[in-house]
Amino acid sequence: MPNSRSTDSMIVSPVFTRGGEATELPRFEMPDEMMLPETAYQIVHDEAMLDGNARLNLATFVSTYMDKEAQLLYMQTVDKNMIDKDEYPATAAIEDRCWRILGNLWHNPDVDQAIGTSTIGSSEACMLGGLALKRRWQAKRKAAGESIEKPNLVMSTAVQVCWEKFCNYFEVEPRWVPITEEHLFLDGYELEKYVDENTIGVVAIMGQTYTGAYEPVKEISAKLDQIQKDTGLDVHIHVDGASGAMIAPFCQPDLEWDFRVDRVASVSTSGHKFGLVYPGVGWIVWRDAEALPESMIFHCSYLGGDMPTLALNFSRPGAQVLLQYYQFLRLGRAGYAAVQQGSLDVAQYLSSAIAEMGPFELISKGDTIPVFAWRLTKDANPNWNLYDLQDRLRMKGWQVPAYPLADDLADMTVQRIVVRAGLSHDLADKLLDDLRAEVDFLEKLDAPMPREGNNSHFHH
Repeated sequence: MPNSRSTDSMIVSPVFTRGGEATELPRFEMPDEMMLPETAYQIVHDEAMLDGNARLNLATFVSTYMDKEAQLLYMQTVDKNMIDKDEYPATAAIEDRCWRILGNLWHNPDVDQAIGTSTIGSSEACMLGGLALKRRWQAKRKAAGESIEKPNLVMSTAVQVCWEKFCNYFEVEPRWVPITEEHLFLDGYELEKYVDENTIGVVAIMGQTYTGAYEPVKEISAKLDQIQKDTGLDVHIHVDGASGAMIAPFCQPDLEWDFRVDRVASVSTSGHKFGLVYPGVGWIVWRDAEALPESMIFHCSYLGGDMPTLALNFSRPGAQVLLQYYQFLRLGRAGYAAVQQGSLDVAQYLSSAIAEMGPFELISKGDTIPVFAWRLTKDANPNWNLYDLQDRLRMKGWQVPAYPLADDLADMTVQRIVVRAGLSHDLADKLLDDLRAEVDFLEKLDAPMPREGNNSHFHH
């Protein structure tokens, strides 16, 4: 019998409720009475069960697997608040250890003189990195008696949306360098057209979310060297290493993208992406105290010493910081290299197989971070598109997003796969079987696939 009740209420199965408990609950208001924890658990559990399978989500960069010891540690430390450094001095000390480990991993020339912190994620870390660039520019302009009214930040149109938020929230003009088929990422080409005396810095992405490509930090820096020689403008770089900063040190160790490049003032990353930790932690490290204005640092003491803190957020989880340290101890350099190279191997195995399927052309192949994208060839069957393939794969449980590229390439639709530690070769083979079956189905269509529109539900 159809349910004619308003969607403002939830009907609880009598199998799950206990005598005396309500069987109809308001959806958007707090219920009047208490219920047993078992009942509340079952309601929430069953609602969450309707989500997609996280392991089959090939859209997200965020970790969906940790081992059982990490899960136990998570459960035991979930009550720790990272901001309470007096209350949890051991956790605070581990946070300090973690960013120093990253500083060394990223070739900081003197970690004792560096500054770093954990954050909720790499978006907050990027906000802090951008704000430090702005404050540093303001201080320099003020000292010279010059205006600080029109700061701008130079970056590719293919950056993650957190940089749009930064410019909006902190009143910085974004100077967008458009991507084209010849320049799919920021590479220094015509950079002089965008940099001026109001430029607070340049953002370089180590692992674009669109395609997985590395932006060549060393080449961008060389172009900024030339700009300084020509104009006197000394512009620094923030490296958004949300993904690549936890791949390159292990799998492309000779690539110079980090503090080995003198213009790099700060590097950020996501601990909860290829840092291999569950959602809720990011990191940022500044080259030295000069790169981070003192005005951004708040000082508190613990165990009789000074603990500088800086964050946009206040209360935040301490457990993920401990999980990050667990992974550093558990895996070490050799373990991280093995895990990340395993993901790279699966990515390139998949991209090679997809390239051979016929209607696809690779945009990237998964040899930077384990992420790759493809588009339909120009002579592909007009009866279907990548949004149709996305929908067909979703019916098999796979989430493989299709979406347009940025701005000047907005008419180019691509599909992308992110390979994480949980995607084994066996699962990859299953994905390829399903992909071939759905492509075969679509290729046999004798008329265009019916659709309401081609709007992607995917957002970077």
